[in-house]
Amino acid sequence: MSFDADLGFQYGGLVNLFQYGDGSRYPMYDHSLYFEISRYTKGSGIYRIYYDSDRLVEGLRVTTDLTYMPELAYDFYGFNGYEAVYNQDWEDDASAAYKSRMFYKMSHNLFRFKTDLQGAIGSAGWRWIAGVNLLNFDIGSVDVARMNEGQDEADLLPSVEEQPGLYEKYIEWGLISPEEADGGFIPELKGGFVYDTRDNRPNPMEGVWTEAVLVAAPEFLGSESGFGKMAITHRQYFTLIPEDLSLAYRLGWQHTLWGDVPFYYQSQVITSVMTGASSTGLGGVRSLRGIKRNRVVGDGMVFGNFELRWKALYFNFINQAFYLGVNSFLDAGRATSLIEVESRLPAMDENRNDYFDFGAEALHVSYGLGLRIAMNRNFIVAVDYGRAIDSQDGESGFYVGLNYLF
Repeated sequence: MSFDADLGFQYGGLVNLFQYGDGSRYPMYDHSLYFEISRYTKGSGIYRIYYDSDRLVEGLRVTTDLTYMPELAYDFYGFNGYEAVYNQDWEDDASAAYKSRMFYKMSHNLFRFKTDLQGAIGSAGWRWIAGVNLLNFDIGSVDVARMNEGQDEADLLPSVEEQPGLYEKYIEWGLISPEEADGGFIPELKGGFVYDTRDNRPNPMEGVWTEAVLVAAPEFLGSESGFGKMAITHRQYFTLIPEDLSLAYRLGWQHTLWGDVPFYYQSQVITSVMTGASSTGLGGVRSLRGIKRNRVVGDGMVFGNFELRWKALYFNFINQAFYLGVNSFLDAGRATSLIEVESRLPAMDENRNDYFDFGAEALHVSYGLGLRIAMNRNFIVAVDYGRAIDSQDGESGFYVGLNYLF
């Protein structure tokens, strides 16, 4: 059982198997195999198989991911962060301004198959990256009839015909094209370089992990439209007290280099290795904790995460080595290249200022505390609570999941 403020309670099962060989590299492992079948109470699910090894093929690190993630109510707050106004009262059924609890939602089903390879380049720490990522997005309006099943009359949601949500309005205004409105197929080719001197992959105490990754989705492979994006991410770790206290930070930047990116892909955060089932944002458990998931979506974005990590208690249980960790964090990010909206807007029957505040985009900031329970230094249960600085980003988020953020 886990919890995500954006998704609800999670139930189901997972198994993470580690093979350490003769144990001489511990806590590094030879093979890791992860299985998960789970559902969230707000209607999403995760069906995932993930494999990671630097021993399967000599000289290569191989990671493979096969995932299906259906979501009945996926967050959609528009484009360009603060330029898209968020009105909390519209989704609060106790407010006089209430429209629908699903106003900022859409249906979103993602199928993903990805394989990434990394190999050493010369001196220690340098690696090349190459990979293929096949993504299929099935997008649509929230299935209100299904959401209303078993609900009391007072809790029934209005239909999208009676009360369109923001997704339907963006289609009506031409900000989402008819070709993109129902999703599509993205075949993604990846290449880049990594410099990695971490002393421990799950929770480093020292070292750096920096990467530059280029992804391209060519039309000749079946992409709805061809495009390319670049992402640079730098992570660094400092020991303050040996073994026990560290300072870690992550700085990331990604930008569209060419082409037209389908709206349903814009929320993807590009990285060489995924630490969880999803990599979307900015906003939510994987990027800006305490800020609404996908609150910041643009053609380019920058973000930073800063954490103070303390291993407060070590103990043994069921013949396994555990530690209890505590961390404090500050997260921040913003759109740096905006999706063109203002020039594309038609005449509107509604007050444009209720939906748009052009020129308002600025830094989105959140802060909070976390708890970690680690077994054998590799399997880590994570609990985080974050608060947003600006009410336009929501109020707070509570998350229970796996692994450190980076």
